[in-house]
Amino acid sequence: MSTDVATAPKLTAKDFATDQEVRWCPGCGDYSILAQVQRVMPDLGIPKENIAIISGIGCSSRFPYYMNTFGMHSIHGRATAIASGLKASRPELSVWIVSGDGDSMSIGGNHTIHLLRRNLDVNLMVFNNQIYGLTKGQYSPTSETNKITKSTPMGSIDHPFNPLALAMGADATFIARSMDRDPKHLQETLKRAHGHKGTSFVEIYQNCNIFNDGAFEIFTEKGTKADEVLFLEHGQPMIFGAEKNKGVRLNGFTPEVVTLGEGFTADDLWVHDEHDIFKAQILVRLFDDPRKPGHLPRPFGVFYQTDRPCYEDVMAMQLEEAVAKKGKGNLAKLLRGNETWEILG
Repeated sequence: MSTDVATAPKLTAKDFATDQEVRWCPGCGDYSILAQVQRVMPDLGIPKENIAIISGIGCSSRFPYYMNTFGMHSIHGRATAIASGLKASRPELSVWIVSGDGDSMSIGGNHTIHLLRRNLDVNLMVFNNQIYGLTKGQYSPTSETNKITKSTPMGSIDHPFNPLALAMGADATFIARSMDRDPKHLQETLKRAHGHKGTSFVEIYQNCNIFNDGAFEIFTEKGTKADEVLFLEHGQPMIFGAEKNKGVRLNGFTPEVVTLGEGFTADDLWVHDEHDIFKAQILVRLFDDPRKPGHLPRPFGVFYQTDRPCYEDVMAMQLEEAVAKKGKGNLAKLLRGNETWEILG
């Protein structure tokens, strides 16, 4: 029986740590993500026995071993499917899905898009390091074009997935991006994801210091971060830069970078609206190569959120309606269906 939340002792991050040795490569970004999740969990006010963490296959998928909650290290690409079944049968649980860019965007791509369109009330964290780490450095669905890896010695010719654009296309109701090296931002993003009623899709830039070190360095390092990262705030103009003198405006439907004080003020800038689905379609496409002159900054934060009925709630209503109309079901009759006949001798 669950402990009453009102009388339960206040939990700490240590209460969510297990006695298992954390086995990631020294310096891996997964350590930071694990620490932020453990720090956020006590603030959610959920008993540990009501939390389930489901993972697929990959470095990130060791996560359930290190969280003192219920969990399951499941099958490659199928964490979203297993979590869907769990949430549908136990809707009172807080279900978190841990997956990597290979796990969720490649073999699990179909499961990911169907989870998003169904909109179960679960939280999907995609650890994106743009590489296959567990299998030792092959290119992944999010690796950039011309990426040289063990499996692409002449450079990848694949066009990479943009995970947030994929989520928008699947009609996700909550889309956000954060990074492993900004603990405060990641914590706030995870809290926002938990507070959303529906499927939350959170892409987390995660450094693989062994097979793809520095892939996101320009967005995380102190010397470049301010000029390369646009932190989104609902209702606020899009301002960035070390001197807070740069902004993003919409020239028709085309975003462009302008300098404040050079013919432009904050009133000319794009004001972020988390509920605007049309502008969100543009925003997730701010994915410029930071090496290009005049490129756009990379956005982080909540891109889009909306309300839509959750799958498990509608399913429960449908079952209640069926029982109210027809009473107890007849499984044998259901299996026979309407297209049965009797053969007379």
